[in-house]
Amino acid sequence: MSEPNDPIRVLIVDDHAVVRRGLLAFLATESDLEVVGDAAGGAEALELLTLLDDAGRRPDVVLMDLRMEPVDGIQTTRRMRERFDDVAIVALTSFADEGLVHDAIEAGAAGYVLKDSDSDDIIRAIRAAHRGGLQLDPAVARRLLEFVRPSSREPATELTTRELEVLRLIADGKANKDIAAVLGLSERTVRTHVSSILGKLRLSSRTQAALWAVREGVVVLGHTGDSS
Repeated sequence: MSEPNDPIRVLIVDDHAVVRRGLLAFLATESDLEVVGDAAGGAEALELLTLLDDAGRRPDVVLMDLRMEPVDGIQTTRRMRERFDDVAIVALTSFADEGLVHDAIEAGAAGYVLKDSDSDDIIRAIRAAHRGGLQLDPAVARRLLEFVRPSSREPATELTTRELEVLRLIADGKANKDIAAVLGLSERTVRTHVSSILGKLRLSSRTQAALWAVREGVVVLGHTGDSS
């Protein structure tokens, strides 16, 4: 993986050449981002990721189209996370893909962004994913809430006060390092709290936890996501 001061390495995966060219064009204008490759499908992406890793240029973040054939973005996300669990994956989606986004989150995606979003929104999502935070598009999040398991009890009985504080910061797009600074805790303690939160709520990712927090009223939709 890249060093702290190195550009964020990005791999683009989309089966539409026009989309890939567009993403390449505006990502190239950001000095802290470096596109290390692009792939037209899931199988090609997995092969390219292996080659980049062997060359010491493993991407930090993958922008992943969900609708591809024969290997779709869900399968590709799952396989990437199995082999390279420190690579963050941001799903590229459309309004018609809420169910696919849910599946991508279950497979380990760190977040999602609409294909027709402003370039600044996509760039923010990449930076947030790299920091261990997340970027939730409120327009899609509202329609995804139905996929999040509702709690059978009040959140206060599920989580401790400290865990609720951590959860709110997760939903605000904060990475563990930032949460630690805000709460005056060590990163190790924050990681322990995050694991406890996911275990208690029977969730498998920070993105699921953020959506759960919105559904349960722990945070207000529209206040999630990184603002930098």
